[in-house]
Amino acid sequence: MERDRERAYEDLPVVEGLDELTSLVERDHGLYLRYSQGPQRDGEGPSKDYESGLELPGLSVTVLSAEDWWERPLADWVARQVCKYVDLAEQGESRRAWVLRGRVVGHGPDHEPLLVDVTPVAWVGDEAVRQARARYEERFDVGRDSTGRSDDD
Repeated sequence: MERDRERAYEDLPVVEGLDELTSLVERDHGLYLRYSQGPQRDGEGPSKDYESGLELPGLSVTVLSAEDWWERPLADWVARQVCKYVDLAEQGESRRAWVLRGRVVGHGPDHEPLLVDVTPVAWVGDEAVRQARARYEERFDVGRDSTGRSDDD
């Protein structure tokens, strides 16, 4: 049974590009993004707040659906969300981006939703991440904070 579930996760579809990911989000407003070693590993337990040492009541995720106030193209929102924690994937440890749905049971220390009853939807391919990063860097003032300063100032 465990081996079948592991194979099912490996057989998840792969979203190959940003346009495909944006279309998926447009069709299903209840999707989230997570960077981790994948659904199999995440099934072993919830996320942890490493600063406090506390176990969180669910998996920490990023919202893929745009807020009602968002007036820019949906692809801009999706690209920004993909890039929000892309550094986690770059730290190694076999972390990848994947799309999921689930039930929100709270929020983590960074105000991120915490999910339970998780259903994996798809892996996010490297090309989709690359395209998201390119769009994000092209269309946003990356690093600018609420004071109007950027990382370069």
